Amino acid sequence: MMKIEKTSKFLYECSDCGKQYTPNGIHYLCPVCAATNTTALPPKGVLKLIYPWEDIKKKYLDFDDLKTSGFQAILPVKSMESFSYLNIGKTPLYRTNTIDNHDLPFTVFLKDDAQNPSFSFKDRASSLVSAFAKENNINTIVAASTGNAGSSLACICAAQKQNAIILVPESAPLAKLTQILMYGARIVPVKGTYDDAFDLSIAATEAFQWYNRNTAFNPLTIEGKKTAALELFDQMGSKFPDRIYVPCGDGVIISGIYKGFEDLFTLGYLQKMPKIIAVQSDKSDNLVRNITQNTFTIKAASTIADSISVDIPRNYHMAAGFLKKYDGEGLLVTDHEIMEASALLSKNTGLFAEPAAATAFAGLWKHHRSGSIPEGSNNIVMLTGSGLKDLRAVQSLLDMPQAIEPDIKHLKNIGL
Repeated sequence: MMKIEKTSKFLYECSDCGKQYTPNGIHYLCPVCAATNTTALPPKGVLKLIYPWEDIKKKYLDFDDLKTSGFQAILPVKSMESFSYLNIGKTPLYRTNTIDNHDLPFTVFLKDDAQNPSFSFKDRASSLVSAFAKENNINTIVAASTGNAGSSLACICAAQKQNAIILVPESAPLAKLTQILMYGARIVPVKGTYDDAFDLSIAATEAFQWYNRNTAFNPLTIEGKKTAALELFDQMGSKFPDRIYVPCGDGVIISGIYKGFEDLFTLGYLQKMPKIIAVQSDKSDNLVRNITQNTFTIKAASTIADSISVDIPRNYHMAAGFLKKYDGEGLLVTDHEIMEASALLSKNTGLFAEPAAATAFAGLWKHHRSGSIPEGSNNIVMLTGSGLKDLRAVQSLLDMPQAIEPDIKHLKNIGL
């Protein structure tokens, strides 16, 4: 068990070379590993936070003790007062056993993170980054985003009276861009892909000394996202689920879920790690496809699920490491299956998820059809964003009727 200096609440540890750094100043990637990075491959050197586990065990005898503190002992903040007043996390976990009037041989739990303030999972990471910035007197935060991370950061910064600068690919959905502007952030459309916007945001961080929120660059984002795993453990009655289906793009959400459960496992509160399924569109499969290959190759992403449309999965190495270490699984679904899952989910549960979020449900449904889900098992689907984020994507599913005259005979004629 590693030891942390008494003066440090945590240490940064490189997920590739294992080198450790004390939390003095701002840390992004491990400088040793980052020195060999290129823009053509997923970066190495993503940092992972580790805490004085033995000291925490002595102070918090069980999970409930840790929960009562707001999990502050395993979060990189000095005070919980540094977070905004917005209600981040603590999202509902809905249970269902029936789809299309058919009983399922297993139980599905739907973690609805669309109920966060900006309607996406990304608020968890933005909230922690904002709190850290507040404690360190940082007032300007920059991020590259296809929309959700940007609208999330803009939302939290509005509440915290901080400046947000969001770089987005010019193809980002209008609803997400509208959110960003309404929250008062500065938006900069970039000609090119998310990866182009990401690289420009890194250059801006160096040039203007802005604080960068980018996932798989700022290690605090993973700590923010791990809070979902802590909530799930609590909502499941301090038990681990059999399977968790997670939509994947960059690989940061799945890394956050793994990190949360790994922290609980290290503290002895969890006796076994759950099986986590990384679900991607087959039109944006650069994480799942490469896990089983010796050489990383890139296929241009073109999925309808814009939030997980990624050419270079920035957190590939950490995500792949977690999946291999804890016997996770990669699963590909088609865009047709994603849209089918979105409609199925909405009509059966009342939960309208954006395509990226519906990807996780598409993964569960594909496993169900193939008979891969054990009977009687508990399965969690991470719903990471609201369907209102991208109404354009679901237009092909809709048949909007024509208006009728305000007369009862016309209402009778349409055969309701």
